[in-house]
Amino acid sequence: EDWTIIAGYPWFLDWGRDSLVAARGLITGGELDQVRRLLILFGRLEKDGTLPNTLAGNGVGNRDTSDAPLLYSLVSEELAQADAQGARLADPPGADNCARLSDLRIDESGRTIADVLRSIADGYLRGTPNGIRVDQQSALVWSPSHFTWMDTSYPAATPREGYPVEIQALWIRLLHHLDRLRVPPVTEPWTALARRALESLEKLFWLDSEGWFADVLLAPGREPAASATPHNALRSNCLFPISLGLVKGERARRCVAAVQRHLLVPGALRSLAPLPVHPPLPIHASDGRLLNDPEHPYWGHYEGDEDTRRKPAYHNGTAWVWMLALFCEALARAWDFAPPAVQAAVAYLGSTKRLLAEGCVGQLPEILDGDAPHTLRGCDAQAWSVTETLRVWHLLRKRT
Repeated sequence: EDWTIIAGYPWFLDWGRDSLVAARGLITGGELDQVRRLLILFGRLEKDGTLPNTLAGNGVGNRDTSDAPLLYSLVSEELAQADAQGARLADPPGADNCARLSDLRIDESGRTIADVLRSIADGYLRGTPNGIRVDQQSALVWSPSHFTWMDTSYPAATPREGYPVEIQALWIRLLHHLDRLRVPPVTEPWTALARRALESLEKLFWLDSEGWFADVLLAPGREPAASATPHNALRSNCLFPISLGLVKGERARRCVAAVQRHLLVPGALRSLAPLPVHPPLPIHASDGRLLNDPEHPYWGHYEGDEDTRRKPAYHNGTAWVWMLALFCEALARAWDFAPPAVQAAVAYLGSTKRLLAEGCVGQLPEILDGDAPHTLRGCDAQAWSVTETLRVWHLLRKRT
């Protein structure tokens, strides 16, 4: 029986990206069989390194997502950390646990999860039919416009064409996972690719004068990463290399501190800081009208007409509840789970308590206004808001 996840009520259906993000918290909650079934379903749907962006009956034609395939690997890696009773195992997972899950067959042909993971990496390295590809020199992943979770279009509010920072972090984790599984490489060894990609991330994305990682290396026309233009917008995506354990030390702490200062609001994290950006980010209506101030694109309220007001705000200042958990995890990891850092992270995550009592009682919403009083907006009950809060809450409570 196939099993998937509704992204949010009352109007979202099931999305590949949202389902796989939510699966991380389901593992924490002990829903291991459901996550296995989710991996089997999406494993069957994998093709040439791509996964469906949306699911609607038998309609899986929309595969315009560069993060869902990489999230598939992350979920399979984290599921391998859980035993049959749902207890958490050592981090990173032992080779035996990884191997057992990777050998799980997903269809009658005998194809396994390991085969799916290799196909994803192969698709990225050779270039997927919809345009995702790896820049050989840097080993970083180039992504077309609107392929990340910040995928607002019509108007194009956050195109992010080039090398988005969170895609690189997820890609590196996939490469490490494949090496741990001893999956035969497509070209060069997985560890060599991972090493080059991490070195490129640290060299090309770090903005020392600002103290955070660039949100994206802008690269129209598949320009190589080395000649791409770093976008200095401070967004929550810069936390992924830290929360996924790839970047530590001073840079991690400076980045978290910048996010704490400019993005953190009670119960959520803004999607863009209220700071000038370079290069400018113009947003145009369908009739060509300029809708924003390109050098100051922060938009603090998610309200009004959908195409001219809500869409420009959606990922340019609107605060997302699921991203608060990412911040709290990055905060704890940046300070090596020192007790004061963990206590602070627990307190910040606890700011979601008010949201549980407002709107849809007992649920967490999709978004809040970036500006005070941070009114609840969007879906009243959002899957990844709930599951990511649960996942990181358990992670932090284990350390207290």
